[in-house]
Amino acid sequence: MTTITIDTIQERRQTVTVLFVDIVGFTALVDRLDCAEVRALQRDYFSAVAGVVRECGGIVEKYVGDAVMAVFGAGEDGFEPEAAASAVRAGLSVQGALRGRLLAGRHRVRTRVGLATGEVIVDPLMTFDGGYGMISGSVVATAARLQAYAPHDTVVVCSATREVTDELIAYQEMPPVSVPGKSYPLDLWRALHPQSSRLVGVR
Repeated sequence: MTTITIDTIQERRQTVTVLFVDIVGFTALVDRLDCAEVRALQRDYFSAVAGVVRECGGIVEKYVGDAVMAVFGAGEDGFEPEAAASAVRAGLSVQGALRGRLLAGRHRVRTRVGLATGEVIVDPLMTFDGGYGMISGSVVATAARLQAYAPHDTVVVCSATREVTDELIAYQEMPPVSVPGKSYPLDLWRALHPQSSRLVGVR
């Protein structure tokens, strides 16, 4: 009998970028639907978002209602600006993939995306259990708040994300917002598009 131990995998402290995306007006939408149709809509939506996240190198950490939380830069190699840029590109690509798409064959949706970059504790073992609870840190709450305050059909990021990706992504500054639980206003930046001319040699 062979016993497999994973004693080399330990919790570690590192910087990551967290992405939250949700559907605008989801509660009002599903209130009109049968639960079977809600399930079909969720499956279609989650599949589309997860596909983009994985394609961009991220990990889906959890699904909650209509929200998807994903993590970028959590690998053993550590965090690089490209991981944050990949997270931003994933947010833009999610909106592009869903724009005009009929989920469950009949529902058009609009989304909003929030991203934040900061230090967390990464628990690699949780990635083998569906990813749930893989990271812990205040940056998770910040990303969720940014998503909640993002204008419809936009991708907004915190100042830390903007700083590390400024040469890779074009941004538009937005007015700061005051959110419950934060003692200071959050600076917001709207992601416009990748700066492709500066991506040469990055891959």
